[in-house]
Amino acid sequence: MIKWGGTTFSLHPLFIMVMLASLLTGHFLEMITLFGIVLIHELGHAAAAAYFGWKVQEIKLLPFGGVAVTDESGAAPVHEELLVAIAGPLQNVIMMAAAYGAHQVGWWNSEWTNYFIQANLMIALFNMMPVLPLDGGRIVQALCSLFIPYHRTLIWCGRISIAFSCAMVVYAVIPLYWQQQIQLNLLVIGLFLVYANWTDYRNVPYRFVRFMTHRERFSLSRMQQGSLAFPIIVGSEQPLGGVVRLFMKSKYHLIYVLNDRGKIVAVLPEQRLVDSYFANFMVK
Repeated sequence: MIKWGGTTFSLHPLFIMVMLASLLTGHFLEMITLFGIVLIHELGHAAAAAYFGWKVQEIKLLPFGGVAVTDESGAAPVHEELLVAIAGPLQNVIMMAAAYGAHQVGWWNSEWTNYFIQANLMIALFNMMPVLPLDGGRIVQALCSLFIPYHRTLIWCGRISIAFSCAMVVYAVIPLYWQQQIQLNLLVIGLFLVYANWTDYRNVPYRFVRFMTHRERFSLSRMQQGSLAFPIIVGSEQPLGGVVRLFMKSKYHLIYVLNDRGKIVAVLPEQRLVDSYFANFMVK
């Protein structure tokens, strides 16, 4: 574990296991190359996050990519989330172009160039799968938050991630049906993703509370910008928890409360509900 510039860099135990295996099988040079590719991929995320003023707390490297832990907590605008997510695979594209250029001028031979390009392509494509915490999963989550409430976004993106992770595990062990060797690397990665996403799914309530803690600052900035409020229409019997779960990530809300005859009995700014939500949360 290394700390530099306020960011902690660490290797996941899974990465260390793969590196040890590479020593035993004589593929250490390929593994070091893969390590460098993954590191540059994650530094692309970190650079984009830093550009937008996010604090990158930790970069944890895994064989198929890595995880950049930030303080964003669902508060960043969607366009920032998308650009930070895309910045990683973009580094792979740049490295592939650089490798091709090095081959064209005679610096690299064809065999090494092909390996380097294929490694970058594999990491980039794998990370674009719609599975959290991969880049594709982050992109899907950011886009979903534009159209459905944020709480529902967390729920459905978690379920999608678990489903794809389980499918990965099944695909890895399918060769056993024909008495062939299983795809061990894919199986280990799939199991890791199943565990990570199941844990993350169970923590959705906590993640939603963190999202709510940023709503006051978000609401203030939207009002200062003169943004139009997005209406939420609810009945007077609707519980507070159910109302705040209708909040959209990128919109400021006015809540219209209707009685049982469909008449508006109150119009509330979202901050009033946020304050009540945390007041009830503290009491509990």
